[in-house]
Amino acid sequence: MADKPKQQRQQEPQQSVLGKALVTGFTAGILWSGLGAIAYYFHFSEVSAASFIFRSFWQTDWTGTWLAEVLAILFVGLLSLGSALLYYFTLKNKNGIWPGVFFGLALWSIVYFVLTPLFPAIPSFLELNSDTWVTTGCLFILYGVFIGYSISYEYREFNETANSYSNEGRV
Repeated sequence: MADKPKQQRQQEPQQSVLGKALVTGFTAGILWSGLGAIAYYFHFSEVSAASFIFRSFWQTDWTGTWLAEVLAILFVGLLSLGSALLYYFTLKNKNGIWPGVFFGLALWSIVYFVLTPLFPAIPSFLELNSDTWVTTGCLFILYGVFIGYSISYEYREFNETANSYSNEGRV
């Protein structure tokens, strides 16, 4: 009975840590931009994913619909693959919550201070209200922690499992 977990691990196909990081990134993008859409709907924020992606470039009626919001959320999920790769290649071996917090804050700063001029439908940072600052800041922090903790955990688990398999024959 003690060998059952070992057998189970050997039978399950090992998904690479990079593959899990990509799944984590896509999931995080959909989850947190979806929560951002809810925050926008309840007026906690003046911006949403559709504001950035669609309303900045097309001034049509459909960009104010839920279809545009859902498409924007899916697009953010795809963009989030890039940030998951960035975290994977730079911070995957960092443990704890703080690397994710700083990663989320860095992304928030890039989006609201560097990229905002590229999106004409979004007011400048100083024109946004404090509710938007706090709400989006918290969402980006949670996004960063979700990505960071998940990727670091998978990386650590993969390395511990690989080390335990290599040490089994040395007893």
